Amino acid sequence: MEFLQEYGLFLAKAATAVIAALIVLSAIGGLVARSRERRPDRLNVKRLNDRFERMEKTVRRAVERRRGRIERLRNWTARKLGRANAAPGTETPQGATSGVGATGGPDEAQSDDGTTAERPRVYVLRFDGDIRASSVESLREEVTAILTMARPEQDRAIICLESPGGLVPSYGLAAAQLARLREGGLDLTVAVDRVAASGGYMMAAVGHRIVAAPFAVLGSIGVVAQIPNFHRWLSRNDIDVELLTAGEYKRTLTMLGENTDEGRKKFREQLEEAHELFKTFLARYRPQLDLDLVATGEHWYGEQAREMGLADELRTSDDLLLELTREADVFELTYHRPQTLGRRITFAMESILERVLRSQGPESRM
Repeated sequence: MEFLQEYGLFLAKAATAVIAALIVLSAIGGLVARSRERRPDRLNVKRLNDRFERMEKTVRRAVERRRGRIERLRNWTARKLGRANAAPGTETPQGATSGVGATGGPDEAQSDDGTTAERPRVYVLRFDGDIRASSVESLREEVTAILTMARPEQDRAIICLESPGGLVPSYGLAAAQLARLREGGLDLTVAVDRVAASGGYMMAAVGHRIVAAPFAVLGSIGVVAQIPNFHRWLSRNDIDVELLTAGEYKRTLTMLGENTDEGRKKFREQLEEAHELFKTFLARYRPQLDLDLVATGEHWYGEQAREMGLADELRTSDDLLLELTREADVFELTYHRPQTLGRRITFAMESILERVLRSQGPESRM
């Protein structure tokens, strides 16, 4: 009996310790979350020329070091064999470089008349879209930052876009943000390495030029909605759902109530209206498209997309950016906004939902 009392006391102490630890961890988590909320938003600007220059120097050092070792070994072998009169200048001192200029060059270039002229500038943005286009919150700040410094008709903008589409209002806003760059006088190129479908293609169409990788997915110009209905299950369990509305079409389809043919008809009309708006938007920015041919909800790969006018060039974003650093100063902008724990949990749940929707195919989103 005494043993049981001691064991019970031990369990009580252990439970108390665990509860106390959980309280402490919860308090620490709350403090961290609040500190992150207080942390100011920040805009990072990175010159991509510097990155490629570092890569080139690293590779050059390795190549020249190996070349120097080979030359020294060759000369040593010649001396050993009595060929001391080898051709002069064959030995390369250790650490010598080939004199090749670094990628990107200086910030300023020398013009023909001897004056110094500023190099062209290219601003790079990256957009990785989810179902809510949540990256639009950062995109709008990045676009604003570019417009404060950009020189109209002189500077360019590149957006590396990856998105299978999502909610109509969210992607409409994202496309409108890119339109601000065009209206600001910048030449806009959209680079797609993997997918720009549905709402993602709506964004891509804003660009003056669309560059796509050979197997990137483009198109899926259509609108779709999926709504589960539990009315029959609720009826079998004697559960009533009262849905009260003011306005004939305030609610057309519902998850819990009984749907009517009239409601379905109205909902289809709304989908058709959204599809027509989508096509009107594309006609404004890419008038060369045959919308009767491409606005069917189908998607195409890079080579096919170029033949149908959905893309202008087959190329990866890496190749495009590397080429631009040879002739311009290329800056990548990234706007960071701290996220609370609640927002991170919400985004995690949305990503799970997005994976489920993706399993239905590219046509299952706007």
